Amino acid sequence: MENSFADKVFFCNSGAEANEAAIKLARKYSKEQVSPERFEIITANNSFHGRTLATLTATGQEKFQKGFEPLVPGFKHVPFNDIISIHKSITKKTCAVLLEPIQGEGGVVIPEQNYLKEVRELCNEHNLLLILDEVQTGMGRTGKLFAHEHFDITPDIMTIAKGLGGGVPIGAMLSTDKAASSFNPGNHATTFGGNPLVCAAAVATIETLLEDGFIIDQCNRMGKYLKEKLDQLKEEFPNLIVDVRGKGLLLGIEITRDGDPIVRACLERGILINCTAGNVLRLIPPLIVQQKDINRLVDVLEEVFERSF
Repeated sequence: MENSFADKVFFCNSGAEANEAAIKLARKYSKEQVSPERFEIITANNSFHGRTLATLTATGQEKFQKGFEPLVPGFKHVPFNDIISIHKSITKKTCAVLLEPIQGEGGVVIPEQNYLKEVRELCNEHNLLLILDEVQTGMGRTGKLFAHEHFDITPDIMTIAKGLGGGVPIGAMLSTDKAASSFNPGNHATTFGGNPLVCAAAVATIETLLEDGFIIDQCNRMGKYLKEKLDQLKEEFPNLIVDVRGKGLLLGIEITRDGDPIVRACLERGILINCTAGNVLRLIPPLIVQQKDINRLVDVLEEVFERSF
C-alpha cells in the first residue's frame, strides 16, 4: 500500500475478478453515499476489461461480446481520449468512469498528456469515482510502477493483476478509504483470493521489482532501446509501418495490413508477439529483457517484414 495511492486492497485471482470487484464497489458506494439512482459506468471504445459478463459489457469491443447477449445494463461507451464525449455522457445515473491509462488490447493507444487529468477533474466535479484498469499497464510495465503516474493523477479505485504475481494467478482491487467504506464483510468475497501461496509470490515479485529501482530502470532503458530500433525499422519499411508507439516495455507497431500472418511468421522463428486491433503488433517482453534479446527480436521482424512484401 505504501507504494500506491490506496488505503485498502481486495485480493482475488485475476484481472477480470478485480474489475468485477471495482464495478460492484462503485455501484454500492454511489447508491449509498451519493444517490440511489446512480449505477451507470462510462467506459471507452476499444477498451478491454475482462471476460466475465459485467467486464465483457464494460469492454468496448463488440467482437468479445458477440454471442453472450443480453449484456449487463448500466454501461456507456465513448471514444477514448475524448473528454467532451465523457462530459456529454454523464447523467444523474452515472456513478463512475472506468478507463485503461493506456489501451493495450485496443492497439497500444496512449492518450494525450492532459486527458486523464481532465477526466479526474470531471469526476471530482460530478462526484464520480475514477476507476483505472492497470491490469496490463501496472507493475512496472510502462517504466513506472503504475501507468497513471505518467499523467500525474490518482484514481479512486485501481485494478491490477498479470505481473503482480510473477506468473501465479492473483489480482487486486485497490481503493481509497472513502470508496472502500461501502464494502462490509460479506458484501464481496472470493474463495481463493489472498491465499498465502499467491500472496507470497506477489510479495516476492513486488520486492524484486522495487529493490534498488533496478528493474524499473531496466524497463526504461530497454524500452528506449527497443523504441529506437523499431523507429529504425519504420524508416526501413515506410510502406508497411504506420506508427511505433508505447511507454516502457509496452509497445505497438501499427502496420498497413493484417498482423496475424506476421505473428505466425515470428512464432515460427521463435519470437512470441501478438496482434491487437487487427493491425497493431503488440510487444510486451519481460521486464528483465536484455539488449541481445531485443536485437534478436528486431532481426526477426526485419526478416519477416522483408518477406511480407
